[in-house]
Amino acid sequence: MGFRFPSIIVNTKQVLRAQQLQSGVPKGHIAVYVGEVQRKRFVVPISFLNHPLFVDLLHQAEEEFGFNHPMGGLTIPCKEDTFIDLASRLDFLVMTQEKQRKSLQF
Repeated sequence: MGFRFPSIIVNTKQVLRAQQLQSGVPKGHIAVYVGEVQRKRFVVPISFLNHPLFVDLLHQAEEEFGFNHPMGGLTIPCKEDTFIDLASRLDFLVMTQEKQRKSLQF
């Protein structure tokens, strides 16, 4: 499993560069297409890519889709509700960590 992780990160960086040039995705974010049959586009912070739960989703996407992402963003084969729940939790964690970091600064 540890050997696949670097290839996911390299590919994700390539997708990020392409998105910033073509699709108007804000800097620091990435487009993610989510769904089992019909795909819905979400724009999420790239900080999500560091979280183990999101990395697990990327591993699942790699197993199902490989590294070919024809829609121009990452494609994640999960239920939309599941992704929204995960994204909400990650967003809360990121906000909480930023608040803690700011409170530690003088």
